Amino acid sequence: MIGDERARLVRAATYASTSVALVLVLAKLFAWLLTGSVSLLSSLVDSSLDLLASAITWLAVRHAMNPADREHRFGHGKAEALSALAQAGFILASTIGLIFAGIERLMMPHPIVREEIGIAVSLLSIVATAGLALFQRHVVRRTGSVAISADALHYRSDLLVNIAVVMALLLTARFGVVWLDGAVAIAIALYLLLGVRAIVGQALDVLMDRELPGADRRRIEAIARAHPAARDLHGLRTRTSGTTRFIELHVAFDPDLPLAVAHCHGDQIEAAIKDAFPDAEVLLHLDPDGLEEPQRDPE
Repeated sequence: MIGDERARLVRAATYASTSVALVLVLAKLFAWLLTGSVSLLSSLVDSSLDLLASAITWLAVRHAMNPADREHRFGHGKAEALSALAQAGFILASTIGLIFAGIERLMMPHPIVREEIGIAVSLLSIVATAGLALFQRHVVRRTGSVAISADALHYRSDLLVNIAVVMALLLTARFGVVWLDGAVAIAIALYLLLGVRAIVGQALDVLMDRELPGADRRRIEAIARAHPAARDLHGLRTRTSGTTRFIELHVAFDPDLPLAVAHCHGDQIEAAIKDAFPDAEVLLHLDPDGLEEPQRDPE
């Protein structure tokens, strides 16, 4: 995918998530004020954090798409990972508050009123969130954006949250099980904690320059070895920053080849790797075959 199309998709995803979150916050605030449901309150808090996180993601994506400059030779892509960590912090703080609210409701339960409003708003949230989640999934598949992936995790969680809220409201209204409202709030909070772990792990992989998956590395090596002039390769190093993958490796050629010819072969290998990994930055080192390297690749 070309850079302009990728940037368009990522920006569209941030606009969509911010807009959906704003609508859901207003709808859930109205419903909570009328029903007093703590499980609906938990959903409102979750959507409020989604709105804040989506705004941060929008800002981070804008910054990450700035081109490389003199002070940032590798671009600004890690801004996406930083925004993902910020989202994780917001979720962690909210889940702790929701657990305490749920415990309080378990200890002092009281009936929910006008539950039909809460159910209607939750159904609206399910439809809107499902549509957004599908679009975000499409964007992540096409772009690999860490920030959109973290934002999408919020909304997939929100989808389950809204389903749980509908179930709690229906069961509470039909069978009068008033403690269920608090129990669902606690269950939602615990589920969100699992999402925090996934977001933090993904963001740290980018910030700590974790290598690309093994399948991608093997594919890169296979592409380089497939060139008829390549005798050996070593020193493959990869990392990801934003939506850009950085690939660096050494390829050994016949030491008697003229430099211009070896350089031409290197350009061909770089082009083949870029065809397989669009928008990747590829750096190829040309070595004479048989040259002893002072350092070996880590195990």
